[in-house]
Amino acid sequence: MIDTLVLDRDTRTFTKVRAVGDLKTLCTAASNIIWVDVSDPTSQDFDDLAREFNLHPLAIEDCKHRHQRPKVEEYPGYYFIVLYESELGADNRLELRELNIFLSSNYLITVHSEPIRAIAVADRLWREWTDLADRGTGLLAYLLIDAVVDDYMPMLDSISDHLDELEDQIFEDLRHETVQEIFLVKKQLLFLRRAVTPLRDVFNTLLRREQQIFSRETTIYFQDVFDHLIRVADTIDTLRDLLGSTMDAYLSISGNRMNQVMKRLTAISTLLMSVTLIAGIYGMNFAYMPELSTRYGYVGALGAMLVVALTLYLYFRRIKWF
Repeated sequence: MIDTLVLDRDTRTFTKVRAVGDLKTLCTAASNIIWVDVSDPTSQDFDDLAREFNLHPLAIEDCKHRHQRPKVEEYPGYYFIVLYESELGADNRLELRELNIFLSSNYLITVHSEPIRAIAVADRLWREWTDLADRGTGLLAYLLIDAVVDDYMPMLDSISDHLDELEDQIFEDLRHETVQEIFLVKKQLLFLRRAVTPLRDVFNTLLRREQQIFSRETTIYFQDVFDHLIRVADTIDTLRDLLGSTMDAYLSISGNRMNQVMKRLTAISTLLMSVTLIAGIYGMNFAYMPELSTRYGYVGALGAMLVVALTLYLYFRRIKWF
C-alpha cells in the first residue's frame, strides 16, 4: 500500500495524495516535499516507484530481497539507505524490522514490510515542525532516523537491567536456566551490533555531503544523530563486556559449587572406607583370630567404627569439608 504526504513549503500545508500517477508531476514543483510510505509492498508497487521516481533497478532489487545489511548507496540524485528498527517483545525476544529509504532533495520514500513505530513519530513531528520546512527532506530524514536510533537506548537499558537480574540470580540462586538466558542476551547484543555498527558508515557518507541534499543546518542535526549512534555502539560493547564477566562469574561459582560437592563426597567416602576397613578386617575367615573369641568383640568393633567415623567427621568439619 502506498501513502503519500506532500508538504508545500510556500503555504506550509500538507496534502494527502492517493493517485500514484501524480507523483512525477508533484516532484517537478520546487516548493513540494514528498513523503511516500510503502507498507507491505507488492511487485506493482515497486514498478510504480521505479517509474515515477526513476529509481535504479539494483536499489529496487535490494528492497525486494529483505535482510539486507545496514548500508547507504549513492545513486544519481538520491541515496538508498537500509537500517533496522529494534524492539524487545513481550517474551524478551529481540525484533528487528527492516526499513528502506530513498532520499532525494525533494522526496523521501520509505519501504517496509512490517509496521515501523518511527514512521508515526516522524509524521507527528514533521507536522509540528512546519516552521523548518525550508530545510527540505533532510529534516524529515533526520526525524525518521533519529526516532529509529533513539529507540535503541531504552532497549539497551532494559537489557542492562536484565543483566543485573542475571547477576543477582548467579550469586543468590544459581539455576541451569540462567546460562540459557545469558546466551539469549549474548545473541541479542550480537544482532544489535550487526544492526548498529554499519550505520556509522551510513552517517559518514551522509555527512560528507557529496550530493547537496541537505542544508548545512540540517547536517548539524545528522551530526547529533551520529553522536547518539556512537553512544549506542559504545553501550553495546560495554554490555558485551559485562556479559562476558557475568558468564565468567557463572562458570566460577558453578565450578566452586562443584568443588564443594566433590569435597563432601570425598569426606563421605573416607568415612565409609574407614569403617569398612574395620569391618573387613574382622570379616576375614581365619580360624585363629584372637578377637573372634572375645565376648564383647562385636560391641568393640562397632565402637571402634564409631570412634573412627566421629574423629574423621570432626576433622572434616574443622577444615570445612562438611
